[in-house]
Amino acid sequence: MNQTKKRKTQDVVRRKKLAEEKKERSEAESQLKSRKHSIARPVVGLALISLTACGLIFPLVITGIAQLFFPYQANGEIVQFDGRAIGSNLIDNNFTLPIFFHGRNQSQSASHVDPDITLQDAYSQIPRISLATGIPSTSLRQLVNENVEGTFWIFGSPYVNVLRLNLALIKEYPSIYNESLLK
Repeated sequence: MNQTKKRKTQDVVRRKKLAEEKKERSEAESQLKSRKHSIARPVVGLALISLTACGLIFPLVITGIAQLFFPYQANGEIVQFDGRAIGSNLIDNNFTLPIFFHGRNQSQSASHVDPDITLQDAYSQIPRISLATGIPSTSLRQLVNENVEGTFWIFGSPYVNVLRLNLALIKEYPSIYNESLLK
């Protein structure tokens, strides 16, 4: 009997130990889960705050400042002629008539929307424009030279904005370039 009692006592003790170990494992797992949740919560919160600040608030503030202090540039540098918007100084305006200077060829421009041409490209178009309009080549060359835009010190090559150059042509020779060409 002693041995039976002893076995029963040992079984009870073993069950208690197993129950305690199970309870400890359960508590450890729940702590681990809560730790995972406690780590994820600040990460998600920081991501949402960063997204809101950098993706919404910052762009709106910068756009507002640009509209306030630089409205012409912020709105795309739209060029007006006789009260109408006719193009932008920032992109190619697709002049295709032979009486105008044309933008860069597609092989010369990576984006196909460059508003400027090189000085040499402008000079190479003078014979075509002179032939189509009757304007002397020397006058066209002088007009190109008056519209050359510089570069920073020694870096880069001189260039000409096609829209500005064509507007100068229209203003300089109104009998040849009448307003109906821009409509």
